[in-house]
Amino acid sequence: MRPLADIPVETARALAGIVFDLDDTVLDHGALAEATYSALFRLRASGLRLIACTGRPAGWGQVIQRQWPLDATVVENGALALIPEPLPPPPRTAPSPSSSTSTKGTGTRIGMADPLDPAARRDRRAALLDLAEALVRDFPATALADDNGARVTDVTLDIGEHRQVPSADVERMRAIAHEQGVRTLVSSVHLHLTREVEDKATGVLRLLSRHFAEDPTGALRRYAFVGDSGNDGVAFAAFTTTFGVANVREHLGRMSVPPRFVASSPMGRGFVEIALQLVALRAA
Repeated sequence: MRPLADIPVETARALAGIVFDLDDTVLDHGALAEATYSALFRLRASGLRLIACTGRPAGWGQVIQRQWPLDATVVENGALALIPEPLPPPPRTAPSPSSSTSTKGTGTRIGMADPLDPAARRDRRAALLDLAEALVRDFPATALADDNGARVTDVTLDIGEHRQVPSADVERMRAIAHEQGVRTLVSSVHLHLTREVEDKATGVLRLLSRHFAEDPTGALRRYAFVGDSGNDGVAFAAFTTTFGVANVREHLGRMSVPPRFVASSPMGRGFVEIALQLVALRAA
């Protein structure tokens, strides 16, 4: 991994967008700092498309897509994408003095791209919840994560957010899930149980191809990825230009390919370092 000072100016200028993780990358233990939020606007002003890509639930994605300067949000480790959609114009009615300047009914709504129909989705997730509850009974150090009510495709167990679960227990839980044909993903805070085939890299590429008309192969060069933990490993391996915040060093053992560049600071402060370096190089 190389320091941010080694980023070539031509690499920064050639980027079309930034894809970034949330927990412990943009967020500091779940909190968004003012400087980090400002850095997103600086990146956007430099001409970059911004896509959040997180293991967090669809319900969280709905909120940040509305409140942050984002072009799209990929949630639940690539399974779903949230995209702003223009609202249809309101029906034309006779103007009145009280309503002639109203903008009610205009703006955007957030669409969710899910390839599975709602009934099949509910059945699939119910089976995952049964497995998760069995794991909680057998491994009392863990618990159902407190964001499960906002999830659509997966079920998560708390292993590092409010609980501290031994790594041996995490690996045993993963083995039990795999025996039942369930995929697992490990982030800095959660163990994810899922039957989806997508990951952060494939989920982002599907979004870029379907909704932004990007060639998937070209997108791996035109977009950079920023992350910190094991469930970011597939994206570090897939994208050409990748960045880690300093705490990525704690998770290198679970990655086949480390990020190409690394910030000197952890979490949100590291993301700010990356953002400001890219903005400066693009303006040089």
